[in-house]
Amino acid sequence: MGTLPKLDKRFIKMELGENTGFARANNIAAKKAKAPWIALLNPDAFARPDWLEQLLIAKNTSLNTMMVGSTQYLALEEIPTLDGFGDCYSIFGIAYRAAHKKLPPQNLKTAFVFGPCAAAALYHREKFLNLGGFDERFFCYHEDVDLAFRMQLTGAECVQSTKAIVDHVSSAISDTVPEFAVYHGTRNRIWTFFKNMPWPLLILLTPLHISANLAYLGWSIFRKGRLRPTFRGIKDGIKGLPQTFRDRKTVQQKRIVSASEMLGKMTLSPIKVITRGISTRTLPK
Repeated sequence: MGTLPKLDKRFIKMELGENTGFARANNIAAKKAKAPWIALLNPDAFARPDWLEQLLIAKNTSLNTMMVGSTQYLALEEIPTLDGFGDCYSIFGIAYRAAHKKLPPQNLKTAFVFGPCAAAALYHREKFLNLGGFDERFFCYHEDVDLAFRMQLTGAECVQSTKAIVDHVSSAISDTVPEFAVYHGTRNRIWTFFKNMPWPLLILLTPLHISANLAYLGWSIFRKGRLRPTFRGIKDGIKGLPQTFRDRKTVQQKRIVSASEMLGKMTLSPIKVITRGISTRTLPK
């Protein structure tokens, strides 16, 4: 990561003067933008020369495509290793970056996925703004999963492109403050589940989500520096549920996808969650 190169008049450089968090900063930029599509690129993600072109090609995959995800490779690996192939969302209310730290399979194909990793993604600007953009309560972590969930509920799709490629120094910024990442990831995971899950699935899957969070808490006991932020994240996640359910009313009012359709967009296999298995749906022919 270095300083920005000299930019021409097409670009606007904004300094907010404070750390507003990933969610609010990108919302501000989206409102300032004028193009019909907005591309997000983290400072630790380095785009291949045709990255933006490939994202724009992938958006034409279907009429409902409102999000496009990039194929992310780990930037510092000698052997080509995936950093992620889209964000998947399981019936346990657990989101994960597919194929993280795995060698790319030979049959990797562009396909529908639950949502893009916002470190390098393309969004339909009008759809993004109509849904309120990223939830600024989240500050950072899981805000892209939350937005993808809200978009999916309104019938939008996400295409995961194999040709739009970035090299990502995964968590280059947050690794210096792991407690921060664990806390926000834990808290926001709870808010995402209770805010977005359709009522029939919320009733059916809440026991699985509670079990998953308890499992994370138990696992954190054996991982240095994770117990306290995990516990605090669960505590504050529960504490924030009244506001989450108030936000839920607006989200569910915009839902046009049935509970059964939404279930079909999720990862059913717990093995895939544990192994970060790729979970995609075939594109229309």
